[in-house]
Amino acid sequence: MRFCSLGSGSRGNATLVDTGGYRILVDNGFSLRELLRRLERVGVAPATIDCLLLTHEHADHVKGVASFVRRHDVEVWTTPGTWRAAGAPDVPRLRLLSGPGQTLELDGVRVSSYPVPHDAREPCQFVFESGGHRLGMLTDCGRVTPHIQQFLSDCDALILEFNHDSQSLQRGPYPLSLQRRISGGFGHLSNRQAGDFLDRLSWGALQHLVVAHVSEANNHPDLVLDTIRSVSTTLAEQAVLWEQDAPSPWCAFASGTQRAHGPAALVEPSSSPG
Repeated sequence: MRFCSLGSGSRGNATLVDTGGYRILVDNGFSLRELLRRLERVGVAPATIDCLLLTHEHADHVKGVASFVRRHDVEVWTTPGTWRAAGAPDVPRLRLLSGPGQTLELDGVRVSSYPVPHDAREPCQFVFESGGHRLGMLTDCGRVTPHIQQFLSDCDALILEFNHDSQSLQRGPYPLSLQRRISGGFGHLSNRQAGDFLDRLSWGALQHLVVAHVSEANNHPDLVLDTIRSVSTTLAEQAVLWEQDAPSPWCAFASGTQRAHGPAALVEPSSSPG
């Protein structure tokens, strides 16, 4: 199993999970033209994507979904609430989850959805299991609940939102109403909230930490790294920041390693995406 970002932030989000035999796209907040450009940069042909999963209906996650799946006949999985809130576009291969909390078996990939507190109709996030490894995603979440803590406690890799620095948000350009929405219990995780979550997490076997959905207006990578460093210098050294304007390198687990054997190094790409 390997994974990468096609872009992460308030102007568009899309994540690829690839098991070698099955490719999953999580969200698509980019136009068809931009998505195809970014797929080309990571060496993926659009026709090889098997499935698209949706976390929630906000435009930075679903703007380009309908045009992409109509063009390339891709299967879509999402919750009924998310699909209705997204306008219920007519797509050829729609599959509805019974709600957050359902587990799917997709060609050898075990995909578990779980609910998150966010100001959307029926939001969820996902955990992927394949080849003895477990990849968890947590973005677009206002607070970490005990259920989330338990659900993500045994991951080998974690994609985690560090959306904003609270002081930067208060001093920043956003109006007070938007500040309250972002910092509220159904908004986005602050650096402190994400750091507290890591501090409570059993992260000894965590091979890879990805910093995602970082606000360009209300945060800075140095502030994020300072937060992670306060939890663990080891985590800070291995943390990777996903950017808004460019795909990330692929991240892949070292061949033959599994959770039961303890931490293992990730195989890092030797060059830029594509």
